[in-house]
Parts: sequence; C-alpha cells; structure tokens
Amino acid sequence: WMLDKLKGRWAPKPSSGPHKMRECLPLIVMLRERLKYALTYREVKMIVMQRLIQVDGKVRTDMFYPAGFMDVVQIEKTKENFRLLYDTKGRFALHKISKEEATYKLCRVKKVFKGPKGTPYCITHDGRTLRYPDPDVKTNDSVRVEIPSGKMLDFVKFEAGNTAMISGGNNMGRVGIIQHRERHPGSFEIVHLKDAAGHAFATRLQNVFVIGQGTKPWISLPKGGGIKLSIIEDRAAKMARMGK
Repeated sequence: WMLDKLKGRWAPKPSSGPHKMRECLPLIVMLRERLKYALTYREVKMIVMQRLIQVDGKVRTDMFYPAGFMDVVQIEKTKENFRLLYDTKGRFALHKISKEEATYKLCRVKKVFKGPKGTPYCITHDGRTLRYPDPDVKTNDSVRVEIPSGKMLDFVKFEAGNTAMISGGNNMGRVGIIQHRERHPGSFEIVHLKDAAGHAFATRLQNVFVIGQGTKPWISLPKGGGIKLSIIEDRAAKMARMGK
C-alpha cells in the first residue's frame, strides 16, 4: 500500500469482503494516500458517507471496504473511473479508464461446479457466483462481466497465444503472451509467458489472469504496458526523467 513511514505504525485494517486482506486496497488508503481527495480519517468518512464512491457499480459507505485487482471504482462527482491493476513492481495502480470501459470488468474463474438441481455455477476471483455460465468456461479462464447487471458478456479461454497479466508472485503486474503450461500433478503447475519486449518468464498457474484474446488485451493497461524493465533500463529511464 506504500504508506508513509512517518505517520505512525498503524494501518487501516480492511473489512472482510470479496478480496483477501493481503490482496486489496481499502477505500480509505485509496482516497487519502493515492487520490489525495482527503487529508484525514474524518474527511474520508465524510466522502464515503455522502455515497459518492462506487466499487463495481455499488455504493460503498464502508471506508475499509476492500477493493481489489480488476475492480472498477467510480466517483460520480468528479466523473472519474479507475480500474485497480498492478504495476510491474507489484504495487496497486489506480488506472484511469473511460466511461465505456467502466461498464465491465474481467473475472478469473476459480472453479466450476453443479449446484442444486444440476444448475451449473462458476465462482470468480472476487467472490461472484455466475449461474448458467457458457458450457465452455473452465477453471482459470476469464469472463467479462457487465457491472450494472452482473451478467456474463463473453469469455476468454486459458490457452497458449492469449494475453495474460500476473496477479501474484515475483512477476506481479507483468503482461505477456502465454507460451505453454507445464503440468505437475499434485504440485504447482508452471506457466511460461513472454512479454512484448521478448523477455520470457514463468510463474505458477494460480497467478496467471487472462486479460485478452490473442495479443489484444480487453482492458487498457497502466503506463508501461506491463513490461518489466531490467534494473539498468529502469535506472536509465529514471535518469532521463531527472535530466529533464
């Protein structure tokens, strides 16, 4: 969350919600530290209590509400829409998006099963349950969900040649094209990816989040396009910025 080390050693504890405590950004941190719309705890409280903040199309008045990866945060008053993504250093990036793009989000399918009376269900990474999904949807695929209605619009399979973002581990925030998947029954399956600059990297299967068909992602990416610079390239880029 990158909190200031001079503000004392306390951090707001996120409420329980769709994302895990370790993988979320509470609204208070977002409004106070990131967007700088408030200076104090009380100001954040005033903002959320005026019902100005929407996460995934629902008004949230709890300032410790855990917003997580791929969530869409809308602020009506300033006409701003953000999507929570990771930058290549594994930090949360509030990525500004257009109004059209704020009407949907991608969800990773965690499991597919049959409910009572044989109804097929799928459960996504943010705790949504979608009934009657497309029969081709399997675990690890991503579905595009329309935010106002919560209906599934379309989906993208987890297969070689599709674009994916890494949502955990050392390569967090990197975007690449899936090359192949190593199966290790009983242990972690490994996925090999390659980014647009040609760097190859590998990660565990549960960290891979498919974001687009072929090479075209369905969501706009934060600046840098999910390509991790090596330490030397990073330093050169910083020097160039400082030189200006």
